[in-house]
Amino acid sequence: MPVSKEDQEKLNEYFEKNSYIDGFIPTQKDTLLYENLNTFPSRECQNLLRWYNHIGSFAQERKSFTGIRAPFTVIVNDSKVCIMADVKQNEETVAADSRAMETGEAAAPSEDFVDPWNVVAASNTGIDYDKLIDRFGSQRIDQALLDRFQTVTGQKPHHFLTRGIFFSHREMHRILDLVEKGKQFYLYTGRGPSSDAMHLGHLIPFMMTKWLQDVFDVPLVIQLTDDEKYLWKDLKLEECNKLAYLNTKDVIACGFDVNKTFIFSDLDFMGKEFYRNILIVQRHTTFNQVKGIFGFDDSSNIGKIMFPAIQAAPSFSSSFPFIFGKEEDAPPPGKKEKKKKDKGATVTGVPCLIPCAIDQDPYFRMTRDVAPRIGYEKPALLHSTFFPALQGANSKMSASDETSSIFLTDTANQIKKKFNSLDGPKQDSQEKFLELSRSIKFDKKWSKSDSYFLLDCEKLILLGLAYYTGSIFIGEIVISVLQKLVADHQERKAQVTDEDVKEYMRPRPLNYTPVKPAAEKTS
Repeated sequence: MPVSKEDQEKLNEYFEKNSYIDGFIPTQKDTLLYENLNTFPSRECQNLLRWYNHIGSFAQERKSFTGIRAPFTVIVNDSKVCIMADVKQNEETVAADSRAMETGEAAAPSEDFVDPWNVVAASNTGIDYDKLIDRFGSQRIDQALLDRFQTVTGQKPHHFLTRGIFFSHREMHRILDLVEKGKQFYLYTGRGPSSDAMHLGHLIPFMMTKWLQDVFDVPLVIQLTDDEKYLWKDLKLEECNKLAYLNTKDVIACGFDVNKTFIFSDLDFMGKEFYRNILIVQRHTTFNQVKGIFGFDDSSNIGKIMFPAIQAAPSFSSSFPFIFGKEEDAPPPGKKEKKKKDKGATVTGVPCLIPCAIDQDPYFRMTRDVAPRIGYEKPALLHSTFFPALQGANSKMSASDETSSIFLTDTANQIKKKFNSLDGPKQDSQEKFLELSRSIKFDKKWSKSDSYFLLDCEKLILLGLAYYTGSIFIGEIVISVLQKLVADHQERKAQVTDEDVKEYMRPRPLNYTPVKPAAEKTS
């Protein structure tokens, strides 16, 4: 049932001075109205139109909010918007919706929401990663893959792999095949600089990438997407570029080999072969594809729509001729060349492995789709879980929210204060602490950091036993582990000079020797 012109005018008048949009996630009140509106408001109702576009940018990814399609009436009275609808829902949902209507607070999402810009869990226990694997179509990192990793490299898998912190992959077996055959691949990861310092969550992919670089002795490219932050954040262009250079010191402090690592800012590096690959990706990716993957709509600026091609470009080795040499142009899409065993189109270039948090996967699903059509290898991926925010596992740490994160510039005292200020059990005694802390929500919130950053597995087990037997407070463990981690990083960062930054960011050949299979080493 379409909304009458009169109702639209009432809503437009209301939105001129009021809004119950709280951040990115719409309230249940917003979503109910949006679902029933089901049409673009009149261009004459500019306030309502802005609201509709805002909610629509969220709805595109979710496809729908609640499936509500019912007749309704809008009543504007005493600065309140009431939506009367005949909605068939279970009693629990109706009660939740009623509370949301009264308070204006967002109802808890019925399922996890993950995209490159927002992560919201439906449960206090955090993201259901099994469901995320099913939704994204990736594969779980299982024991068979870990065993093969050790067989091929001769090294034990990183504890991020064995503890499920990196939990999902795309074609990691193909990378191990290359290693067994003595063939080359390279690593690609990145950072979107939105603050002058990184936080603990940003460290996870970089720590894993550093370890992979050491194990395989391969080149690495690191993209700083300062252009992306300008398009999505309320930041000046010069500020985004400055943040990229400030973050570079944090990246270098992770210990990457300068002889095998190239770091670049999009704003400063884009051009020549790199930009050629961007154009090729753009030409062979439709708006419908990026709209379906990223939820873009009519209100999205055109920079956002084109950006996925920029993040895709480093997946192709021809973007870096000074590292991998100049390659012949790939065959036009669809053109097939005769091959003895492979009937598919010829692909060129050095294969790529991308360690990243799983919220970045949509970019590379698009990349993997377009790659064979433009004559390039599909990138392989390793996906990490999210480092939980201080307030709990239902969201990740964010550089945009200082209260949710431990930053790599925080002092030991600041780290302690951030943890002690959390809303958790206020223990008067160890017995009371144990009674309260064994709830899933509290246990998950406080103990996760140890599985990320405590390297000694035996010590981790002993600490777990000590915690559950009441001989140590888990908060003390977490604070101690993180204080040392951040202090060590700060010490390394202090040794990084401006000249070091220039060298890492200078386009140049890299020195590396592809790793030999473990079987070859012992022969």
